[in-house]
Amino acid sequence: MENNKKTALVTGSSRGIGAASAIALARKGFSAIALLAGKDNEGLLKVKGEIEKNFPKTKVHKYLGDVADEAFVDCLSNDLLEKEGKLDVLVNNAAISFNGLLQDMTFAEWKRIIDVNLSSLFLTSRAFIPSMLKNNGGRIINISSMWGRAGASCEVAYSASKGGVEAFTKALAKELARSNIAVNAIAPGVVDTVMNDNLSPEEKIELAEEIPLGRFATAEEVADLVSYLSSAPYYLTGQVIGIDGGFI
Repeated sequence: MENNKKTALVTGSSRGIGAASAIALARKGFSAIALLAGKDNEGLLKVKGEIEKNFPKTKVHKYLGDVADEAFVDCLSNDLLEKEGKLDVLVNNAAISFNGLLQDMTFAEWKRIIDVNLSSLFLTSRAFIPSMLKNNGGRIINISSMWGRAGASCEVAYSASKGGVEAFTKALAKELARSNIAVNAIAPGVVDTVMNDNLSPEEKIELAEEIPLGRFATAEEVADLVSYLSSAPYYLTGQVIGIDGGFI
């Protein structure tokens, strides 16, 4: 077991990149994986069952709640640290999107995207950094998007939140570098997940043709990068690593 006695928390892990990342970390040998989703308990149970079936030495903790809620995140961190004693890897993956014109958004919809996609990173990082400092090391991996750099029409709020994720990553990495806590972000391109189910089959084909590699990424490909960063040298920090098939 490559990472014996190591614990990871993956937010938004009931499906897609989050689920694939949790499974990849279990495959790598983490002794405990904490799963978190907002409402999809069925999805969490499916991921939990898959890990327990294929990686029986990995303990799985399941949490259902709002990652943008301060009280919930504090309660989750207290519970997980009480059970495992530390957190080695934090994967901030939870995210939501809004597809439509900016003028059609309500302020509540805007605020919700910023809270889930960006403010949640503040809450989870603040909650677990003390444990990482105490254990003289850790890794924070934030899932951004290529739209955080390039911007996407009809996804202004999502693009703005992901741009914030990248600035957050770079700044926090500098703050924590001398404490052996590496902070990096992954910026996927178009990934074959339910977040793109708003596209018709024809639109998906047209979009894939714009990607130099000619296809969407799989969640497992992004998860492989998460797995690598979970044990990469601490000197690799403050980076936003694109995995977009050459799109941008």
